[in-house]
Amino acid sequence: MKTPGVDRIVRAAALDLLRNADLLTLGKSADEIRRCLHPGNVVTFVVDRNVNYTNICDSKCSFCAFYRSKDAPDAYVLTCSQIYEKIAELVAQGGTQLLMQGGLNPDLKIGFFEELFGEIKKRFPTVRNHSLSPAEVSCIAANSALTLDETLLRLKNAGLDSIPGGGAEILVDEVRGTISPKKIGWKQWREVMLIAAQLGMPTTATMMFGSREKPEDIVEHLFRVREIQDQGGSFTAFIPWTYQPGNTELGGTTATGVDYLKVLALSRIVLDNIPNIQASWVTQGAKMASVALFFGANDLGGTMLEENVVAAAGCSFSMSQNEMITLIHGAGFRAAQRTTTYSIIREFPV
Repeated sequence: MKTPGVDRIVRAAALDLLRNADLLTLGKSADEIRRCLHPGNVVTFVVDRNVNYTNICDSKCSFCAFYRSKDAPDAYVLTCSQIYEKIAELVAQGGTQLLMQGGLNPDLKIGFFEELFGEIKKRFPTVRNHSLSPAEVSCIAANSALTLDETLLRLKNAGLDSIPGGGAEILVDEVRGTISPKKIGWKQWREVMLIAAQLGMPTTATMMFGSREKPEDIVEHLFRVREIQDQGGSFTAFIPWTYQPGNTELGGTTATGVDYLKVLALSRIVLDNIPNIQASWVTQGAKMASVALFFGANDLGGTMLEENVVAAAGCSFSMSQNEMITLIHGAGFRAAQRTTTYSIIREFPV
């Protein structure tokens, strides 16, 4: 990891790379950084499950095909029994990470999550509860008339172990005002993540690009993530993915594979204080994920026994654990299953 302020790329240089650099040259630079940070030639993944506990969401982001209004015929809130059943299936397959995310549901207050998370911790002590997003945390706080500090402390005490970086989209309010005007601004996203870090909770950061942002906005997002980490953030990984326009109000087209690889590589170059870069096979598919391992990525994320949000936009790539291991070995790397916090559980022989 770099020391802040020492030989770090600046915004203008990063923007020049994004706009003008040759794809393969950019990829080579990112790959060299990956090799320095991860010299063992290991590519990791986690066995996890996404559980979308509700699709009711007042945010109604124009890029999202998953949300429903409360009175929609297919609106739902999963029962605790349904959630426990899904987690039991995860544990039966050797899973270690639960990622619970849903909509900004005005009816769900802190008590719902305290009871649920507490029971999950009792029933499934080997599972890491890596759940909610800064926007959901903010929604729970508002619904419950609590501060963010109070909300995060209570969630942690109930059994929330770490927080994924969903809902970041682009951390530029001009863009957020266009594609998700009802969602929290970038400064509140930052505030949630810094409070979580102060409580000793690991976090991750994400970026969804390819909707309405400009190259300058992508660069600004990366530098804001880097600065949050400098300010005391606890990001273990960064995960960029591309907007999927299917079935959305926003519509349009998605970013190309070349766009994805350039942004991925630039992420590895800029984010010198974040150890891991994750390839998004969920939006890119297995072949592009394999290529991404040579453009700065050292992790393939989760096996995701269930995924509904991206699938709602018509993007339904899937990959089993064995397929993921085969992909990693086929690209010339060593495959390893990890925990949420990137400790190695086991390696798989070639």
